[in-house]
Amino acid sequence: MFIAVICSINCRKAGIKLRTFALILTIVISVVGFSACERASQIIQPATPGTEDKSQKISIGVVLPVTGTGHLPFTGERMKQGMEFALDEINNAQPGDTRLKFIIEDDTSTPEGAVVAFNKLIHEHGVSLIIGPATSSATRAAFPVAQENQVVAISPTSSARGLSAIGDFVFRVPRATNIVTLQGVETTYAKLNYQRVATMYNETDFFSMDRDTALRETFTAIGVEVLTTEVFQSGDTDFSAQLTRIKTLEPDAIFVSVLPPEKPGILIQARELGISVPVIMSSLTSIDVEAAGAAAEGAITFIGWLSTDDTPGNQAFVQNYNMTYGTTPDIFAVASYTSVYILAEAIKNAQATDAISIRNALANIRDFDTVFGKFSFNADGDAIYEGKALIVKDGTLQPFE
Repeated sequence: MFIAVICSINCRKAGIKLRTFALILTIVISVVGFSACERASQIIQPATPGTEDKSQKISIGVVLPVTGTGHLPFTGERMKQGMEFALDEINNAQPGDTRLKFIIEDDTSTPEGAVVAFNKLIHEHGVSLIIGPATSSATRAAFPVAQENQVVAISPTSSARGLSAIGDFVFRVPRATNIVTLQGVETTYAKLNYQRVATMYNETDFFSMDRDTALRETFTAIGVEVLTTEVFQSGDTDFSAQLTRIKTLEPDAIFVSVLPPEKPGILIQARELGISVPVIMSSLTSIDVEAAGAAAEGAITFIGWLSTDDTPGNQAFVQNYNMTYGTTPDIFAVASYTSVYILAEAIKNAQATDAISIRNALANIRDFDTVFGKFSFNADGDAIYEGKALIVKDGTLQPFE
């Protein structure tokens, strides 16, 4: 992309004949030919001759699980990588002075910590835009803080139902659990024709509870019998009792609603007990598949992204992320990356940089090109884009066909 910045200087001196000279400075920017950067160049446009220069730094609060117990800090690190990757692309796409800037706060992997982080960003740092939190439990606690203070908040990864309905200043990038489960069950039921199923969920996690409820509602609607529902808690490592009870009932499939890090252990122990029916698990990632090894083979998940998708900028993103971090991005990195682009698009479209203007611009996003494909928000601030079912084949996630 070539941008010419033409600066003309008129010098006048009394009694001396008017002389005009022009200084032409040409800046050549190489955007490395990747479509992700091409999109980024459209997010923040430099001022052109004859228009007001609105160059500025826009601070965005970020709330992530940086510390805490369990697997969440690792998830938070992947999310941070995705966000910073998008930030660099957007800020480096053009030479103007307008920049997005992150102020990162740790929610300590707890809902209480998310509330503290939101209040600190709002009342100490004065931000009007926040990306986060990560989990549905933390989002349920923190979103009311954003709404009360009329601060825009957009969660990259919380998908339990009803969270965006907390108010008109809060939005989410993942699709709600009821939409995901309905479409996922429709896709898998058509091929697997399961009639009798069992479910498992983490009874201490809001997302897992909500997803299991959505699943059972869907099964009731289509006439699938739920033989049993087993529960466990965050941090559990032994699932043999629950899986043994399920095995004796001989279901056609097992649906598991869970966050990291329990996913690999459940898959491994299910196979060790000789369970061979499909295990359909929430948000299974390549990291989970690698950790479970051969036990993950045949596992199914409902998700909105695959590294091989031919969506706008996806292949360039995957390649560049891999080169930067030495690994393929997972859904948490991807959703976080996409969240930054969506918020930047709203900033570009808004008439001003205050929270109300950006809130209105976010609400009006329709068919925005992302690595997920065409992205829109519905009236509640929930995401609309195409989802899919994936299955583990030969150690990798592939389209369920």
